[in-house]
Amino acid sequence: MDRVIFALGGGDLRNKTTLEIDKVIAKRAKEHAGDKRAMGVFFGTASHDSLPYFNSFRKIYTSVFDIKAEIALLTKKDVPLENIQNKLDKADFIYIGGGDTIFMLDVWKKTGVDKMIMDAYKKGVIVAGLSAGAIFHFEKMYTDSEMLHGDNNTYAIYEGLKTLKGIMTPHYNYRKEFDDIAKNYPLAYAVEDNCALLFENESLITSYSSGGKAFKFVNGKKEEILSE
Repeated sequence: MDRVIFALGGGDLRNKTTLEIDKVIAKRAKEHAGDKRAMGVFFGTASHDSLPYFNSFRKIYTSVFDIKAEIALLTKKDVPLENIQNKLDKADFIYIGGGDTIFMLDVWKKTGVDKMIMDAYKKGVIVAGLSAGAIFHFEKMYTDSEMLHGDNNTYAIYEGLKTLKGIMTPHYNYRKEFDDIAKNYPLAYAVEDNCALLFENESLITSYSSGGKAFKFVNGKKEEILSE
């Protein structure tokens, strides 16, 4: 089974700004599910497990697309990791929300959830994510985590989980300075809000848009990734 990643640059589930992309993700999840009802697991770790965020996810994927929505809580209380593993074993896709990227990865690594998610991915469970939930896949991440912590007033570059090659910035519509940073890397991706990259088996396939654009830099040379 193919390994599939949808990496969204940003957007607002509550206001349905990514709905055209969500439609594609839901279709792939239903194909994965086959004859059974599709199920998705939401990770809101980067937003400290915001329940309103999960409710927005559920309103889209359950109310609009008739996909069962489950949540994986890691910061509100001590949830047995076996419960999360059981959900992942039944999942057709995982959706990872935005927020504080570095906090998210720290929690995942302390609990071992990073390995659980990647094991599910390797077994063919679709992984979709927005902003923090997108950039962690890459070798390098251009993130505002230090700004969120009050440690610094500038964006910073951190190492990701290195499933995908290159460096990525989300919210590119607000981060045009990334063009200069991209020149320092052989491969870079810049994705605006309401746009997503699709990777299959760690190779870029296409992009999908609900109004945003995506760009690829190869040795500093920029080109738009045309959307389907």
